[in-house]
Formats: sequence, structure tokens, C-alpha cells
Amino acid sequence: MIFLGVFMVIPFHFAQLSYLIIFAVILAGLILYRLTLYAPTVYRYSLVNFIAQNRLAASFVPVQFFFWVRLLALFLMLILIGKPQLVDTKSKLLVNGIDIVLALDVSGSMELFDDAQDRRTRIDVAKKEAENFIDKRINDAIGVVVFGRYAFASCPITFDKGILKSIVSQIQIGKPSDDMRMMTMISQGLITAALRLQNSQAKSKIIVLLTDGAPSPGDLPIEDAIAIAKEIGIKVYTIGVGGDQGGLMVHPLAGLWRVDTPLNKPLLKKIAQETGGQFFEAKNPKDLAHIYDKIDRLEKTKAESEIYHNYQDYFLPILWIVIALTLLELLVATWVWFIL
Repeated sequence: MIFLGVFMVIPFHFAQLSYLIIFAVILAGLILYRLTLYAPTVYRYSLVNFIAQNRLAASFVPVQFFFWVRLLALFLMLILIGKPQLVDTKSKLLVNGIDIVLALDVSGSMELFDDAQDRRTRIDVAKKEAENFIDKRINDAIGVVVFGRYAFASCPITFDKGILKSIVSQIQIGKPSDDMRMMTMISQGLITAALRLQNSQAKSKIIVLLTDGAPSPGDLPIEDAIAIAKEIGIKVYTIGVGGDQGGLMVHPLAGLWRVDTPLNKPLLKKIAQETGGQFFEAKNPKDLAHIYDKIDRLEKTKAESEIYHNYQDYFLPILWIVIALTLLELLVATWVWFIL
């Protein structure tokens, strides 16, 4: 009764219940066979009649001991097959309460690099630092938007950091003939990112917008994008990549070649200031790493959130019990009832 009461107060859950049922049926069949149909081999000797007449009998304790130890070990292994888990329905998790969208420029100029000693392209550095940033935001929902000639959501807002990092790592600049690399639609990228946060219930909503250029002709007015972000309550952090010196590329004939990229810093400052964010300038890969670190430190909002169905695996404790029972049987069979 006490055992059942404990399970009513502390609910258990089996993650692999179907496997548990299958093997339970098999074990029940074996036990039934052992108790009803199985007949051990009987040896008759001349001494048997003498033992019976004098009411002498061998001890039955060792046989019972080994039977129940092995049965208990099998039962616990059956429990392990079901993957037992303790269900905690009242725990609370400390979360940051922030929804984030990373808006990345994928125009052709993002294939340039900014450090002759570190020739990783701007997009490769941006992807790497974005992945590092994702790793730090354990309890935040994050999405990804990319923009060039067009803007679209590469990954919806999600808590699944594995899928998110996989999608970020696969972002590529288009081929030279692709439309995506020919233009930079910053306003469209910002609006697309803002709409990802339109239905967010988070206490804080932010966009980290990274670009190395200026809006191309045909882009929407930046005032419209800022107004939408402010209406939704979004704070925008803007990162300008490349600085005033432009970017570098390796020319097949001339070698290292500097290419001017028209970074519109006043525009990025305007976006950040009017939405309550900050503007950062990344002149090299190290700068970009420091910027993401600073944004991570700035955006921390603590909140308690109740977690229902918080499962804690109990595989190892039960496994240790099975190992202990096996060792007990070996020790007893070796040193105590070694003739059995």
C-alpha cells in the first residue's frame, strides 16, 4: 500500500510504453512456463530411499534465493526497456522571456572579407557568430530572416536550437546570376522580421539586423519599417559590417583587391535609435564577436515560467540496482552456495 501511495504522489511515465508491454508479455509467459510446465531433471540413487526414510532433505533456500534474485533482475531490466521517467508537474524554469529574430544580409557584397589575416567571408563570420549567439540564448525563442533582392523567413521562431543552428549554417549567397545577390532590401528585411514577432507574447521582442550595404532602389521607405517595428514594440539592434574602408577580395590577376561597399551608417543609427536599440560597427571578425556578446549582455529579462510535463530519466539508478543484483548472485554462487 505504501508503495502504491508513493507512485500516486510521485507520478511515473514510461517513454517506451509499447516496448514495455511487449517484453512484459514475454516475461509473463516465461514465468508461467517456469511455474507450471517446467519440470527439472530428477536423478534417482540408492541413497534416496534412506534419505526419505529418515526424513532428511537438502536445503531449498539456495534454489529460492537464486530464482527470486534473477526474477527481480529481469523485472528491473523490463522497467529499463520502458524508459522510466519521473514527471514533475510543479517545477518552475527561469527564462529570459525574449523573442529574437536575426535578420541577415545575403547580398553579393557579403562574400567580401575585412581582414587580410582572416579571410573568412562576411557571411561566414556572420553565420558563425549567429550560431554562438544562439548557443547563449538557451531559453529564448529565435527565428531567422534573410534578405537581398527579396526578404523571407529562413526559420520561424523556435526553441529548437539544433534545427535553428542547422538552418543558419546552410545559409548561402546565391550564384552570380541570382537576383538575391544583386540588391539589398533593408526595409523589406526589417518588415519581414518584424512580422515574425507580430503575435509574440514575450516580454521583450528584438531584431538583430546585420548588413554591409545601403538600401537598393525600389526598397520600401525605411520610415514604414520603423513604424511597424515600433507598433509591435520591437527593439532593433543594427550591425554595420565593413566600415569606411570597404571590403577585400582576391582578384585572379591583381591579387588582394579592395572593394568599396556603401554602408549607410546614418540609416542604421536611425533604425536603432528610433526603436530603442543600438547601432554597432563591425570592421573585422573580432568586432562582430564582441558585438554579439554585448547584445547578449544587454538583453536579459528574467521571468519564471511553469513547466508542465518536465520528465527526469531514472535509467541509471535502476541500472545500478540490476548490476548490484547480478554481482550479488555471482558472489553468493562463488563463495557461499558454490555447488549449485
